[in-house]
Order: sequence, then C-alpha cells, then structure tokens
Amino acid sequence: MKLSRVQRGFTLVELLVVIAIIGVLVGLLLPAVQAAREAARRMSCSNNFKQIGLGIHNYHSAYNQLPTQKSGTGMSAVASWDLTNVNGNCEELSALVGLLPFVEAQSAWEQISNPNAPNKDGSTGTLYPAMGPTPDGAVQGGNTADTSYGPWNEELAFLRCPSDPGEGLPAAGRTNYAVCLGDSILSSTEGPTTRTLYKKDANAGQMARANCRGAFVPRQRAMFRDILDGLANTIIMGEITTDLGDRDIRTNPRVSGAVATFALDPSVCGGPTFVDASRPQFWAATGVTLINAASIGRGMRWADGNPVYTGMMTISPPNSATCVTNEGAYDHNSDTLVATVTADKRYGLMPPSSRHQGGCHVLMGDGAVKFITDSIEAGTQTNPMVAMIHASNAGLPAGSQSPYGLWGKLGTKASKEVIESEF
Repeated sequence: MKLSRVQRGFTLVELLVVIAIIGVLVGLLLPAVQAAREAARRMSCSNNFKQIGLGIHNYHSAYNQLPTQKSGTGMSAVASWDLTNVNGNCEELSALVGLLPFVEAQSAWEQISNPNAPNKDGSTGTLYPAMGPTPDGAVQGGNTADTSYGPWNEELAFLRCPSDPGEGLPAAGRTNYAVCLGDSILSSTEGPTTRTLYKKDANAGQMARANCRGAFVPRQRAMFRDILDGLANTIIMGEITTDLGDRDIRTNPRVSGAVATFALDPSVCGGPTFVDASRPQFWAATGVTLINAASIGRGMRWADGNPVYTGMMTISPPNSATCVTNEGAYDHNSDTLVATVTADKRYGLMPPSSRHQGGCHVLMGDGAVKFITDSIEAGTQTNPMVAMIHASNAGLPAGSQSPYGLWGKLGTKASKEVIESEF
C-alpha cells in the first residue's frame, strides 16, 4: 500500500507568532537606533563648537583680542541705540559676525564687509545695513529680520546643532551657540556704554566693571589675559536651543518685572506658579506674560548681539527657564534704568540649553568642549547676584565670588575662584 505525502505550510497561528516576534525585536532595536542617531548628532554639535573655539583662538592670534560682542557701525542720526535707525546697526552685531573669516565663512564675511555689493539674490545691496525691522514692521537697530539683506537671514551650518529642529520664519538666521556673559544680568545689553553709545559716562562704566563678569563684555574689547581664573576653568560660550513658538521655558522668555527685584532672587523666573504642572518644560497657559512677538526668541538671530539671541549666563543651571525684566538700558541723562527699550534688548536671565538629553555643551577658554549636565552644582538660586545699579549695590557687592556654586565659578573670568574637581 502506497502512502501519499502531504505538503504542510505555516498555520495562521505560527505566522502571527513570527510577526509578533519580529515586532518585539524591532521595538527593542528602535531605541538603540535613535540613541545612535542622537549620539552622532551630539558629536556633530561638539565638532561645530570645536571649530568655533579654534576660530576664536585664531582671531585672538590675529588681533590680540576676542571678537567683540556688540560691534559694528554707529548710530547715524538717532537718539539712542535702541531706536529706529535705517543707516546703521548701532553697534549691535554679535561676536559671531567678526568670527566669520576664521571659521571658513569668508563668503558671508565678504558680503557683510562690503554691504553695498549686490545681494545673493541679485537685488541691490545696502550701503549701511540696519539690523532689520521689528516684529511690528518698524526698522529697529538690533533686530536681524531684514529680508532685503541676505547675510542676516543666512543659515550657517557651523552655527546649527543637528539636534535642534528650528528652521525658517519668523526667525532670521538661527544660532545654537552663544557667548558667555557671566553670572549677572546687569549691563548685559549695553556694557560700558549708555543709550547714546557714550563711552565715558562714569556710572555706565562703573556698572559694567562690576556686573560684566564673563569672558565677553558687550561693546568692549576682551582678551584672554583678562581671564585670570584660567582658560581651562572658564566658560567662554555655551549651547542654546532656538525657539519653536511652543511656550518652551528655555526659549520663550517670560517678562518678570523690575531689575532690582529680579537681581535679589533670580529663582522667581521659573517659579512653580508660572509653569505648566503637567508639562514642567512649558509655561502655563494662563497667568504668564511672555514676550509678545513671534520673532523674538532664543537663538533666532545669529547676527544680533542682544542676550536673548546670542548670550548665555551661568546663574541658573542648563535648561532652566528664561526671563526678561521690564528694564534694560542705562540712560546717563536721567541717571536711570529705562523700560522703553524693546523686549529683546532688556536685561534677562539666559541659561544655556540644548535638545540633547540631560545637559548641554559649553566651550572653555582653552578650546575644550565639555558636556555640562542639568544637575551641575549651582549654589542657592535664591541668592542675589552681583548687581550694581548706578553707583549702588542692588545685590552682592562688586568683586564677590559667584553665589551660584561651581556653575557660577565656571562662568566668571576673574573672581579668584578655585575649581577643585573635574566637572
């Protein structure tokens, strides 16, 4: 008797089991793939910072100084640097502009240094390019949304972290790297100058000497020799995230009140009453006053020297909340801090931040790039900062050591603070 051979295939149950196993394996693999991609992006970000650090050292070798934060043309027939000016930029350019020829961005530098040359799109160049129109459409010194002048809107690859998704309008050209202004918010917009760029006013100069404790000082020449605490122990730049218009506490500053109040207790910036309880990285939907302009946010204008765009401070730890006060310029005529400046030019708390997990990159004075975690020791955040207003101390007296722990020590250049351990 001859037996027939029956061909047997996969049953439906077996097929479902195989599919389920494949699904589980893919699920286990995806986080590893995402982690590998983020590691590659983080390394690329670090390499960008190393390129910038090398450019800063080459710049210093060429000119015996750091590129100046807030430099450029003068005021040209306007009353003060924060007012309308179509014929100049009121010394509002960031240090990143002067750095261009030293980071293989010669073509952008040629356009900026010869502004009456034709723009890249063939349109007529501007002889004295202003920084561009404000969000309400008026031309304002210090803003970089001038669509008639190409370089201000150029996206420069070496200034962008691959992990940051920010792109396009309402921003101009974005940056993820900002200069270190120290551990005080005072004098961070004007440095030793007044609203009229008058550089000999006693109070403005005295304020800057006390308050500007970082490697970069707005509108003042800065050199490596000024960093008495040691280049390897001093942060000169930090990473920042760019604003996406989503009420992120790191990128969309909250308006937080008067300078004197804020200087006594910077912790009021990101207090629990202002953040969303279910999403602590975002501002609450009600009861919070944010900068009322879509184009004002962290990193949204690489050529603008105001702190909200290209500055960072070592007061609050990385990825903490950002805030601006309702004052931000010194008027030597009235001997007062004024509140009439636009929101992007006001004093503010500007911590570094990133889209990386758990911290951000910083650039040290010796060119080293380090990753600083959000949990870095930052002292007591309710401590007052060094804050000289006019000729009086509103916070700690000038020359005090930083009250913000290891983090504050790393951001100050000459406070005679010892870094006792690796960070």
